[in-house]
Amino acid sequence: MNIPEWTMHDGHKIPATGLGTYTLKGEQGVESITAAIKNGYRLLDSAIRYDNEGTLGEAVKRAGIARDDLFLTSKLRAQYYDYDRALEMIQESLYRANLGYWDLFLLHWPNPKQDQYVEAWKALITAQEKGLIRSIGVCNFMPEHLERLEKETGVKPVINQIEMHPYFSQEEQRVYNEKHEIITQAWSPLERAGSVLNDETLQSIANHHNKSVGQVILRWIFQLNTISLPRSSNAHRQRENLELFDFELSDEEIGKINGLTREDGRIADQDPREYEEF
Repeated sequence: MNIPEWTMHDGHKIPATGLGTYTLKGEQGVESITAAIKNGYRLLDSAIRYDNEGTLGEAVKRAGIARDDLFLTSKLRAQYYDYDRALEMIQESLYRANLGYWDLFLLHWPNPKQDQYVEAWKALITAQEKGLIRSIGVCNFMPEHLERLEKETGVKPVINQIEMHPYFSQEEQRVYNEKHEIITQAWSPLERAGSVLNDETLQSIANHHNKSVGQVILRWIFQLNTISLPRSSNAHRQRENLELFDFELSDEEIGKINGLTREDGRIADQDPREYEEF
């Protein structure tokens, strides 16, 4: 499987699609992630909050793929945003996964009421300098959060991972990210297998291309210069979700999908200006 790669502003390359691992735990999770690696996935997205970094590490061990051929991500949970605790937990996450470094490490949420995300960002910068992390980024950060990070540290994220699917397209945030050389990643791109998969507009486009609705959505995300992170424990669906590089959506089709977005389209109403992760 030949997955395109994009170059982040720090010079490191990242695959244009990957596997989300939320809820993939234990032996079943190891088997699912191992299957994904063997099916061609090289970008694997985990988090401290998912409680599955050990599962990811075991899958990497079993898959038999060279570590340098994989792109592995984890995220710092907001309860560890104190500088010293953040450094400690980054090390702990590597021990759990039995890894020498993370390719990408992210702040999971800004938690603006807690107001420690700049402190946590400084810890990520230190961890990068120590070689524990190659690239550093964020999740769910709004423009005001991103501007503050760069203003107070001089370092801007390479990635901003945000909720994005046809019912919540995040155009304003994506435009901001691109303007500032920050690559956008989409979490829950298939709306957690929600009602979007039964959308008539998407089904019509899928029929035209002889593709599934899921493949159309992932292709739409790719053509919007965004990295998709679909989660699936099913080996057939994993392979299907990678088959998005052999067709192209027209500008008209892209426009129709863009038109599906909703002001209240968030899956769980997790507004980064208000939501607090603990």
